[in-house]
Amino acid sequence: MLGKPEGNRRKARKVRPARFGRRRRSGWMEAWAAVRPFVLLIVLATLCYIFALPGVVSAPGFLSSEPQVIEGRFTRCGPGRGYYCVIDGDTFKMGQTSVRVVGIDTAERDAECPAEAAQAEASTRALQGWLGRGPFEMTARLDDPTDRYGRALRTLTRIRPDGSEDRLADFMHTEGGARGYWGEWRGGWC
Repeated sequence: MLGKPEGNRRKARKVRPARFGRRRRSGWMEAWAAVRPFVLLIVLATLCYIFALPGVVSAPGFLSSEPQVIEGRFTRCGPGRGYYCVIDGDTFKMGQTSVRVVGIDTAERDAECPAEAAQAEASTRALQGWLGRGPFEMTARLDDPTDRYGRALRTLTRIRPDGSEDRLADFMHTEGGARGYWGEWRGGWC
């Protein structure tokens, strides 16, 4: 025989390569790691939207100014008006300052049809009624934005006797015939 003697034969052992891969994560950690970039993208897009269109969404509390308490009698704007007056369903004046309510859009007074004129009157009455109910708080974003007409953009709230918050935008959506404001795009009222 020409080979190695049988006594010197070693048993061939399979050599396995070392495993240097990442440690296996638990299920929820793996899921969070997978969605984290999308969450960040959504947060960044939301912040861009809030800052690009300030009249659309109220700023979160940490980006809002200290509340200014307003108390007074609101009349309609026109001859003989008072210091506080209502222009239409989403705008009022305090002296020389025009204020546009954030998050709502109402029919305009210079209506294109009788239905829009009726809706504009109802919205104006609803705004005047809410403002005249008593003191309320007005806040702005920290950068104090204005719209393209120079109106100050503000969020208005009132604390009810039971401690709950009464937001003007919510009231105008349910009672005042307002719709959501989504920037420059507006549908017709006729």
